[in-house]
This record gives sequence, structure tokens and C-alpha cells, in this order.
Amino acid sequence: MTQINDTEDIWDEDDPEQEEGAEPNEPIERARFTAQKGIEPLRVDKFLMIRLENATRNKVQQALEEGLILVNDKAVKANYKVKPGDVVVVFDNRRPESLEVIPEELPLDIVYEDDALMIINKPAGMVVHPGCGNYTGTLVNGLAYYLKVPDIENAALPRVGLVHRIDKDTSGLLVVAKTDEAMSNLAAQFKKHTVHRRYIALVWGNLEEDEGTIHVNVGRNLRFRKIMDTFPDGDHGKDAITHYKVLERFNYVTLIELRLETGRTHQIRVHMKSKGHPLFNDATYGGDYIVKGTVFTKYKQFVENCFKILPRHALHAKELGFTHPVTKEWIQFNSELPVEMQQVIDRWRTYTGGMTTQLRQQLNG
Repeated sequence: MTQINDTEDIWDEDDPEQEEGAEPNEPIERARFTAQKGIEPLRVDKFLMIRLENATRNKVQQALEEGLILVNDKAVKANYKVKPGDVVVVFDNRRPESLEVIPEELPLDIVYEDDALMIINKPAGMVVHPGCGNYTGTLVNGLAYYLKVPDIENAALPRVGLVHRIDKDTSGLLVVAKTDEAMSNLAAQFKKHTVHRRYIALVWGNLEEDEGTIHVNVGRNLRFRKIMDTFPDGDHGKDAITHYKVLERFNYVTLIELRLETGRTHQIRVHMKSKGHPLFNDATYGGDYIVKGTVFTKYKQFVENCFKILPRHALHAKELGFTHPVTKEWIQFNSELPVEMQQVIDRWRTYTGGMTTQLRQQLNG
């Protein structure tokens, strides 16, 4: 396999090529300054250019636009003037340029493979890419072993052909490129939004519409840097579009399908939260408690049992389709719902009533 060079635009957390559900790069605090008494008010970009080694105005302004520079715990714009006593903190969300990858013989559910690419059905609980706190047991570790990437012990971290990601607790389909040419072609398809991606999710509440579109910017939360948020006014974040359709209603929760037009970090989870319908058992975005329902003890116990069966957010990347980079033919793949997610859906169906044969066929098709 040809190693893929680290390409910043492919792995940018806000790039369309990145798949929904990816864990955002956790920002690391790189510098902290407290403006001393007696200084004259100074634009924050100029303030940091003086104090940060190798800082340029463009780099500082880009960090400001991405919300990675906080003054007194709040994101500011470049024209903010630093005053005596202000605390200026600079975060960095770039990935390490080099990180040793240990090839590991891990079970990989390979749905399809040829000379150009692989389709992997990732289980929930598996981290896609090594990072802080997850250096082994990741999909990349398993791929490095399976594909026998040369000299990996002494090489900078290879991307091993990952065109997109889904996060640790999202299950489902991923495409892996095995050549530089396939990588470039697939990345371009993701960027042009021509890749078919269909997700299945269980969300809290009873959606008013049978189908609809959420078109709201998604970006990093301005206060809590480890999570994402929506910005309806468009001042922050990047353009994000999610189409949804109701498959089945269970009164207190709803089974839906989602199709991504863009692929921002945690896009589905953040968009559904913005509508007041967080994903079932999504601890990050408020779905890990009873959002809708009754006060009866029996109902509370039922929900808690469902949480135990499915100890993660209810999101599955079910379908993936694209034009093959070599044959130019359209290929599409389907992944059945994981057993634990199907069990929870069946429990809700029994608890609140049945579903039509037509909807069952639609879900399993």
C-alpha cells in the first residue's frame, strides 16, 4: 500500500471531506498571557504577534476566526483591544505531525476489498485514529497490520488511506483508500458532496414533520472547546446541511434516517440537539437522561435498561455509495444495524406499539 501523506484539508475538522461523528481534535492550551498593568490597549492579534514565537498575522487571525483564542474565557475578533488584566489563552487543535503507530492484529469487518480500496464496517467502541489517550486498538493500528505498511515503526503517522472518519461510539461504514490515486479521487468526491451517506438514528421526542432539512452552521462551542454547537446567525462555524426522514414513531422517541449533504464534526448529533431531539443516550449532547416521557417508575426503569443495552449514542452509518475511483462505476454498500441498537429499537416498538411491514422493509433495505 502507498502511504498517504498528512494532508491538512482532508483532516480538517470542519472540512466537508470529514465524516459525521468524528471526535473533534481536543484543543490543547499552548500559551496563556495576562496583560500587565499600565499597558496601552492593543489589538489582540498584534498583542499575540509580539509574544508568540513564529507567529504571523495570518496565523493569528485564522486562530481567532476558528475560536481558538479566548480573552477572559470568551472568543473575540481580531479588532478586540487587550486591556490591563485581560487573560489571553491560545489553543491549538492541530494533530501531531508524528506519532508512532503500532501495527496490531485486530478483527476487521471488511465488507469489500479490491486493489484500490476497502470498505470497513466499524463497530461502536473502536477509535478510528490514534490520538491522546488512544494509541493502540484503533482502526489505523489494525489497518497498519493488515495492509503491512512498510517501515511503520520508524515512519511518521500514516493516514493509511482514511478518507473520512466516524467517531468512537458511532458504528458503520468507512471507505479506506489503498493508493494515492484512489485517495485523491475519493477525497474529491466527498468535497463535492457526491458521496451517498445514509445514517439511522434513534432520537428523543416525536418529530413534528415526517421529513425535513436542517441548515444551520456548525462549529466549536465558544465556551466549551471540546464540543460542537450550532450558530443560526452564521457568525461562527461552517455551513452544514442535514436531511432527515421519520421511519417510525414510538411516542417518546423517533427512529429516523439522515442523509448528509455536508460532513461537519458531530453534525447529526448537534443538528438534532438544535431541534430539541438529541440522540438517544448521547451523553455529550444531552441524550443520556429521560428527555421525553412519563414520571412513572416503570417507564424510568425501561429507559435505564435501554441505556444499559446500548451504552452509547444511537447512531449507525448504514449506507455508503460513491463512484469507484478506477472503474468509474457507482458502488454502494449497506450495513445492518448492530444487535444492541436493534434490540433497543425492538424494545421501544414493543413498549409503544408495532410498525408496518413497509417501514420494516424500508429500514432493513
